[in-house]
Amino acid sequence: MLDVRHLTKVYNDGTVALKDVSFQVPDGEFLVVIGLSGSGKSTLLRCINRLIDPTEGEILWDGVDLAKLKGEELRNTRRKIGMVFQHFNLVRRSSVLANVLSGRLGYTPQWQSIVGRFSRQDRQKAHEALARLGIADQAAKRADELSGGQQQRVGVARALMQEPKMILADEPVASLDPVLAHSILQYLEKLNLEDKITIICSLHYLDLVQRYSTTVIGLRAGEIVYQGSRADIQAMTDDQFKDIYGEEAVRVGGGLTGELETGQGGEA
Repeated sequence: MLDVRHLTKVYNDGTVALKDVSFQVPDGEFLVVIGLSGSGKSTLLRCINRLIDPTEGEILWDGVDLAKLKGEELRNTRRKIGMVFQHFNLVRRSSVLANVLSGRLGYTPQWQSIVGRFSRQDRQKAHEALARLGIADQAAKRADELSGGQQQRVGVARALMQEPKMILADEPVASLDPVLAHSILQYLEKLNLEDKITIICSLHYLDLVQRYSTTVIGLRAGEIVYQGSRADIQAMTDDQFKDIYGEEAVRVGGGLTGELETGQGGEA
């Protein structure tokens, strides 16, 4: 169980990115966080795995407050939290296999990781992860030779190498076209259903939210303005929609299955 309590993040310039955010995520959920750019989605995910430090509040995961962990305790806990980034965060000049193996850095002695020495078991695990993501034949290629969709699959395979209990996906399909977006989310859904990995994923597109989420929270200006199930969001009213996205937001295509007008385009 992830239990976020009164989480607040104020940046050094005074920007309040999160304000008194509280919610719970039972193990095995596929939680989607929705809201416009700047609403606090990325800050929330990065606070959970401590890429950034919260200003106030608790992040309780299986009874341990992640917000208070430091040093070795934080590194050991973070190994079980995979991260998938919007812009892939791959070493573009390195091979696909090397990028996937980097997911084992938390389990590998530092001197071995510096010289790229991974065990035979880790290399086998990496090939298995690539096969599971449908790109086993791309292992020897440089990461920058792959399409955007393939690069994101490498990112998911890298996260899988951590043997995670939870994966945080920060707008993982924002730079992909609709077909590729569904492909990536289907892989995350498979990990959620088959491996019982908790998924927390931020998204812009409500048709994707309806298709993949089990629960939803909506952020606006750093505050939670909506919480509900997949069924709840399918029944969302115009007033609830505007509570999340603001009065200036509109629906595209006349229904909740459309994109936000402020959504991003894709790449092949």
